[in-house]
Amino acid sequence: MPESRGRQKQRPRRRPYVPAPAVKKRRASPRWYGPLTLGIMVLGVAVIVWNYMRGDNANPTVMFGGLGLIAVGFALATQWR
Repeated sequence: MPESRGRQKQRPRRRPYVPAPAVKKRRASPRWYGPLTLGIMVLGVAVIVWNYMRGDNANPTVMFGGLGLIAVGFALATQWR
């Protein structure tokens, strides 16, 4: 019985070279940005400590305000260059 011819293998086509897009250099943060970030976080800690030192007059809303200041400080810290 005769054998059939095998199929010719197709060569994989190479994609054309596309250079990577140029990365824009991000500007550095101003000199006051770092101290502002740390200041906001320290202020949040100070608010929480002050609230607990009030004793019986401690207010949970003030504590959440201090936690909010700390969260804002962390959010600012992520954008610091």
